[in-house]
Amino acid sequence: MNEQEFKKRTKQLALRVIRLVEALPESRTAEVIGKQLIRSATSVGANYRSACRGKSTADVIAKLSIVEEEADESLYWMELIVESGLISADKLKSLMSETNEILAMTVASIKTLRNKPRSNSVTNGLNPKSKIQNPKFTI
Repeated sequence: MNEQEFKKRTKQLALRVIRLVEALPESRTAEVIGKQLIRSATSVGANYRSACRGKSTADVIAKLSIVEEEADESLYWMELIVESGLISADKLKSLMSETNEILAMTVASIKTLRNKPRSNSVTNGLNPKSKIQNPKFTI
């Protein structure tokens, strides 16, 4: 899956959650949980877009970690919606499955980035943009 497809998928998640929250019964509990769910689910796509513009591998990992946290939090609020009896598990099954898939792909991306070999140019004392190179000393 490429970047554009994942952006689309995270936006669709947000839109589906918005429709879900609009369909919740009118109650104080539904309103509070709904607001929390909208915040976390819309944050998934927003933070993924931010990760795509990361300045370094560490920056991308940090932003993807936020995506991971928000997706997991979204699942928590959906679980509460089901377990409190606001909406049946059958009606949320597909949305929760999609959120789990997005979460799993995000975790896999973070693991891949963490295991990515780093450039040896700095550890070897070489800066490809510099005309000055550190001499190698031998004893």
